[in-house]
Amino acid sequence: MELKKYKLGEILDVTRGASLSGEFYATEGKYIRLTCGNFDYQNNCFKENKSKDNLYYIGDFKPEFLMEEGDIITPLTEQAIGLLGSTAIIPESGKYIQSQDVAKIICKEELLDKDFVFYLISSTLVKQQLSAAAQQTKIRHTSPDKIRDCTVWIPELTEQKRIGKLLRSLDRKIELNRAINQNLEALAKQLYDYWFVQFDFPDENGRPYKSSGGKMVWNDKLKREIPEGWDDGILIDIANITMGQSPDGSSYNEVGEGMLFYQGSTDFGMRFPSVRQYTTAPSRFAKKGDILMSVRAPVGSINIANNDCCIGRGLSAINSKLGSISHLYYILNDLRIAFDQRNAAGTTFGSITKEDLYSLPIIIPSDEVIRAFDKICSPMFDRQMILGEEIDILTKQRDELLPHLMNGQVSVNSDLSDD
Repeated sequence: MELKKYKLGEILDVTRGASLSGEFYATEGKYIRLTCGNFDYQNNCFKENKSKDNLYYIGDFKPEFLMEEGDIITPLTEQAIGLLGSTAIIPESGKYIQSQDVAKIICKEELLDKDFVFYLISSTLVKQQLSAAAQQTKIRHTSPDKIRDCTVWIPELTEQKRIGKLLRSLDRKIELNRAINQNLEALAKQLYDYWFVQFDFPDENGRPYKSSGGKMVWNDKLKREIPEGWDDGILIDIANITMGQSPDGSSYNEVGEGMLFYQGSTDFGMRFPSVRQYTTAPSRFAKKGDILMSVRAPVGSINIANNDCCIGRGLSAINSKLGSISHLYYILNDLRIAFDQRNAAGTTFGSITKEDLYSLPIIIPSDEVIRAFDKICSPMFDRQMILGEEIDILTKQRDELLPHLMNGQVSVNSDLSDD
């Protein structure tokens, strides 16, 4: 496959967004300003920014800064390591305003396929050039000119379309699996809240317990009413807990030698951790299906281990003594929310000790209610695990294909790109 050398500026344009005045930031409105928080740089896709509450913009702006569905964007500020060179696609027209920290990529369509350029900008070749040219301040920056100055080698347009179509098909399958997992998560969480927060689990007649007059009793330790027959306790009463321990740094590698290693919440994904490194000297272990909980800031973040792995000092591995991982997962999720609320109020937890984690107060429901909940939710968890494994396989295939497709070592069969 023949490749032709270009500067990016010869085949595309890069525009910087508007300088938006902070006096017009708002907590509600019609338009949302794009920020670096809209880039899911680990998965190279768009995400809604939930880190701020003043993301709306109610001031005037030029029409060219209102984004259209399908527009390709890339960040100009590296607020997290690895952010420069990531790309995202705008999901909806007439909603998002391009701000000055975000660049828009505009293809010269006679030379460049839009799907292809999405992966070209986020390729290692371009990322390395952007990183080398970035302004070396505490928060690194790039610019439209520096993006245009990157050197690339690209195939002719027909081959670009095949490559773009193949990679997009893999990403769409990954996105579909993630969407299904999110829906399953929402269903299980809704049921948990209904049963264990509102106490409207089915009574012996199948009616919602509390709403139908089920007896509630005051618990002195919890300082609240709970259903009759339920009890108070601490986390260690219902969970096996392993605190992580980091192996010697010389054992770390990224080439798959030894055991999967997760150091802390920086490895966390939406539900399952992202594979980044391995260790040849594992010390503390988590089993597939264990809940991984961050014990260092941000304390309380959780994921589920979808492989046997080694855990570092930033994590604990937790599984259920009651045989219901789904019930335990949402108890820990409630604890995470409590930690988040304290952090938002200014009471930041740098870490949580083994003793404090063991002694976190909880409500212990009756065995019958836990079994009934697990019967419904366990199949959902199993399905999420399968979909998570599919996501890992598809992501690995995409990431292994990407550099070979971009440097011309691999070409796409025309029949394959039509699948």
